Amino acid sequence: MVFLDIAMPGLTGLELAGVLAAFREPPAVVFVTAHEEHALEAFDLSAVDYLLKPLREDRLAEAVRRVLDRSSRAPAGPRPVPDEQVRVERGGVTRFLPRSAITHVEAQGDYARLHARVEGETASYLVRTPLATLEEEWADAGFVRVHRSLLVALGHVQEVRMEAGRCTVLVDGTELGVSRRHTRTLREVLAGYVGAR
Repeated sequence: MVFLDIAMPGLTGLELAGVLAAFREPPAVVFVTAHEEHALEAFDLSAVDYLLKPLREDRLAEAVRRVLDRSSRAPAGPRPVPDEQVRVERGGVTRFLPRSAITHVEAQGDYARLHARVEGETASYLVRTPLATLEEEWADAGFVRVHRSLLVALGHVQEVRMEAGRCTVLVDGTELGVSRRHTRTLREVLAGYVGAR
C-alpha cells in the first residue's frame, strides 16, 4: 500500500496516484492529507481511503483493514483482452512479439525501433512503421509519446522523476527524457489512460 499526501514536490499526490493506477499491478493508495476538498478526485482514482490530518489512530487502523480486505478478495470483472502479436524480423528470422513485452519505441527516420523484454532479456527490433503510426494504433494499449522521437508503454514505467525542472521516466531500468512540451501534457495523458482502463 502507498500513503500519499496531496501537496508534494514534483507530482501532486493525485497525479502520482494516477501514475500508480496505470501500473500492471497497482498498489492500494490511501491519502493522508489536510486537503479535504480533493476527496472526490481521490476516489475517482480508486483510492481505498482518504484520511484527514490530524490523523486518528482508529481511522488509520480502519484504512489498513480496508486495504487488507481488498487484497484478500479475488479480482472480479472481465478477463483481459488477448495480447496483440507484433511481427518483427531480425537476421532473416521472423518472430511474433507480444506487444505487452515492448517497453518503449524510438523513432529512426521512417522506421521505429521497438525495445522489448523477452524471456528476461532486453532486445530491440527495427520495423518499417513510423512512430506516428504506432502512436495512433497503440494509444489504447497504453503507449504514450513523451518526446518527439519516443513512445513509452505505461505498463513498464517504473518511475516518473522531476529534478531541476527536468522530467524523466524510468522504463525497464532505462532512464528516458521527457521533452518540456510533453512534460506539460504527460499528467493529463496518464489520467486519461487511467480513466479509460
